[in-house]
Order: sequence, then structure tokens, then C-alpha cells
Amino acid sequence: MDTVLVLFETNDEFRREAAGIFKGYEVIYGEKNDTSDVSTETAKNITVIFGNPKADFLKLCPRLKWIQLGSAGANGFIDGELNKNVLLTCASGCYGHAVSEHMTAMTLALMKNLHLYRDAQSAQIWQSRGRIKSIQGSTVVIVGIGDIGSGYARRMKALGCYTIGVDILPYKKPDYLDELLSIQKLDDALGRADVAALAVPGTKHTAGLMGKHQFAKIRRGAILINACRGIVVDTEALCGAIESGVLGGAGLDVTDPEPLPPGHKLWKFENVIITPHAAGGRHLQQTADYIMQLFLRNARSFLQSGPMESLVDFETGYRIPDKALLC
Repeated sequence: MDTVLVLFETNDEFRREAAGIFKGYEVIYGEKNDTSDVSTETAKNITVIFGNPKADFLKLCPRLKWIQLGSAGANGFIDGELNKNVLLTCASGCYGHAVSEHMTAMTLALMKNLHLYRDAQSAQIWQSRGRIKSIQGSTVVIVGIGDIGSGYARRMKALGCYTIGVDILPYKKPDYLDELLSIQKLDDALGRADVAALAVPGTKHTAGLMGKHQFAKIRRGAILINACRGIVVDTEALCGAIESGVLGGAGLDVTDPEPLPPGHKLWKFENVIITPHAAGGRHLQQTADYIMQLFLRNARSFLQSGPMESLVDFETGYRIPDKALLC
């Protein structure tokens, strides 16, 4: 019997809907991304997986036709054991709400010194922490205007910022961006940035996107926000830019290495806010709800051989964009 393996934490409503969709299939629910209890015989019948199994497990699934990842990134699968004939869909489009709000919160905290006041509160010190920056009128450069980047751009535009999007794809300019530039214009955009926010997938094409050269081009005193993947930023170059005063601060939900080890110099900078890759995940319930609904929509399409949402391009590692958004 064709088998669906669910490795994503779900609820009773989801299970009822899934049972109605996958009539004639065996639907198995396991622990989050844990396949240790799945027998070799069961694996032979798996045609659909919802979750992020380890790459080695895929070798045991010769009939696999589709994986719906619970993550926005797919880099662990496009370069691994997955047969290119298997449909791979990611959860890009489900994290924009949570992650863009987290990025916005980091931006506001750094511009208003709220992190410094929190430190002072912990030390019971009543003291001004100096001058702050205006959000209204600031120029914000968003690198990557997919779901997360566009969500952040909308929020910053609503706060009165001048927004510049930078992307590798030829998108049509949406109204929440004042300018939309190609990735070849990144250096020019960074030179105008009060805030530079990174919202690109972590792939071989984006590794080291922000390095020593880019920090040499960025406007002095700018704030860097990174909530995508740590490998997008050269950590040594980042530390150098903070130490030299090139950067006025940084909000990092991701680092390279990750987890950031005790004693690493990034921990010690007063003008850096670090969170432990907590912007996305299941920290916001709506995110999990979005992902479950995405799987159910894609399941209906899969069974009817229809178009799949958030289908991954094996060459780029990106979600294939809606053609209506492209020039």
C-alpha cells in the first residue's frame, strides 16, 4: 500500500483532513524529523514525506515521489541523496510573517538602544544610553525580496522608511519598494543603507554574499539584520566591521558557526543582538498552521497532478517564483 510519512508535528484537524485526502493510502505519523522507528519494509512503500528526514533515509524509499519540507530552505536536499525526479516543495511562503516581524523588532531595538537599556535594567542602572536613530526617513536595503524580505519591506515602508530591494530575479517592482535593483547593484545600494537586511536562501550561490568587500562599501554606521542563514555573512569580516565602527550594530538570528560557541567574539559586542535561530521554527503558532495548510493544498494538487506551491528548483535551491511576479 502507498504510504505517507508525516514527520511534522500536527493536530487532530490536520489528521482528519489528511485522512480524507489520502484515501487508499496508509498515513503514518512519526516524531519530528525522526525516522528511527520506520522499518525498512515500511520505507519501501513510502511515496510521500511531510517533514525533513535525514538524507540517508531517502535511500530506503525507492518509490518516493514527493517531499514537502517543513523548512523554507532546501539546501540539505538538493545536494544530497534525493533523486531529481522526486518533487520537492519547501515551506517558503510560510515563514514571512514570523521572521519579518522578528527582523522588524531587531531593527527597532537597535535604532532606539532598547537592548542597552535592557542591560542597564538588569544591572539596576538609571542612565541615558546616548543618541538614537530615526526610523522614519531611514533608507532600508532588503537583499532578497521573497516571502520574508517582502514582509520586512512592507513593515519598514509602513514605518516611513525608503525601501530598496535587491534580488537576483527580475521581479516587477511592488508598491512597497521605492526601488528594485539587480544583485549586480548591491554595492551601490549598500552605500546608501541605514539598515541592510538579508533575506536570501542559504545556498552555494549566496554563501559569503556579505563579506569584506561589501562591508567596505556599506554606509558607515549602518545596521545589519540577518535572519536567513549564517553562511550568507563572512563572520570574520562582520566582526571586523563592528570593531572598526563601520557597522553601527547588528541583529543576528543566525550565525556562522551555529550554534555560536561560548567565548566567540560576537557574544561580546554591546551593539549586537543575537537570538538562537528563533525567528522562524514553531515559535509562532501561525507558522505551523501555514505549513500544515500548505501541505494539504499541495497534497490535493499532487493527487490530481496539478501545480505545486513552493516547488524547489534543484539548480538554484530557490522556490520557483510565481511567473506573475516576474518581469
